[in-house]
Amino acid sequence: MSTSTVKTAPKPAEIGLGSLVLGTGLTVASLILVPALSQSLGVGPSLTGALRVVLMKAAARV
Repeated sequence: MSTSTVKTAPKPAEIGLGSLVLGTGLTVASLILVPALSQSLGVGPSLTGALRVVLMKAAARV
């Protein structure tokens, strides 16, 4: 007997859940973690805002 090594495509629910988790993680990072780390490191507010914008755009693309 021979076994087949055919891979099945991921289900749409699995793809959607991964995107949702990644997008949520990026959003949380941009809203909570970036300002907290920037404040502790002494980074200016303009650079903090720019980092938040970049992360929010990445979260929207996912």
